Amino acid sequence: MKSLYKSETGKAEILNLYNQKLKGLNINYQYQDVETSFGKTNVIIVGDASKPPILIVHGSNGCAPIALETYSGLEAHFQVFAVDVLAQPNKSAETRLSMKNDDYGKWLHEVIDHLKLKNVTLAGFSFGGLVILKALEFKDANIKEVFLTAPAYLVNGNPLKALFKVFIPMKRYIKTKKVTYVERFLNELFTEKDAFAIEFLSKVFLHFKMDFSPVPIIKTQAAKAIKTSITLIAAKNDLMFPGEKMIKRANKIFPSLKKVILLEQSKHVQNSVDNKRIVNLIHVDFE
Repeated sequence: MKSLYKSETGKAEILNLYNQKLKGLNINYQYQDVETSFGKTNVIIVGDASKPPILIVHGSNGCAPIALETYSGLEAHFQVFAVDVLAQPNKSAETRLSMKNDDYGKWLHEVIDHLKLKNVTLAGFSFGGLVILKALEFKDANIKEVFLTAPAYLVNGNPLKALFKVFIPMKRYIKTKKVTYVERFLNELFTEKDAFAIEFLSKVFLHFKMDFSPVPIIKTQAAKAIKTSITLIAAKNDLMFPGEKMIKRANKIFPSLKKVILLEQSKHVQNSVDNKRIVNLIHVDFE
């Protein structure tokens, strides 16, 4: 299989930043490699095994350490399993799955089964939301409830806005290597400036073959068949997946929708205050 990294040097630079982020979290963790039919999946495990399990899923062009930072604090109440999604700039296999079929759902259930997780809670952001919804479409078994923050796969934003505000600056950065274009791109998506995101994505854009496939949306019939409890956190100023539009559709298609929250001041990527709010919501809701 041809590598998704454009060079070994580029791969090393990206994984070095991965390791830096993980080290900077100052947490006790262990790695576990999970063999799936789609390839090796790296999982970072944090917290006490006597506590209930929660599995967290990062967004597109991300990695498990970023998810651990986003959901920081959950380890006080759960044993946290942070997965490196396949074919992303991280330590899992480079097998690219299709968003059009149930591969992501099968894969995540294989990970859950291998880890012997029972009645597990799932939490995911952006593309991680798509992965979780695919898992629910595939089967509800072993999943207690899910928390989705600004998830892909429910609605899409205005494609012209995304083109001019996100994809063109990205392409200009790749061509010119001027970091100002990365900053412009992130300013449209991030509620607060993130120095690590600038550094990490600057490497990813240059050295990793990203997936530019159109993001599909879940069919109404599939959504209505989901029985697992869903909590949806949407962002009002989300360019990619507009919050109010998302909530409107979610209310129509999910009979198992338990709670909906609209983050009034948030862009696609939440700030640290909203992240803490989400962690508290998951903890309190669980109890």
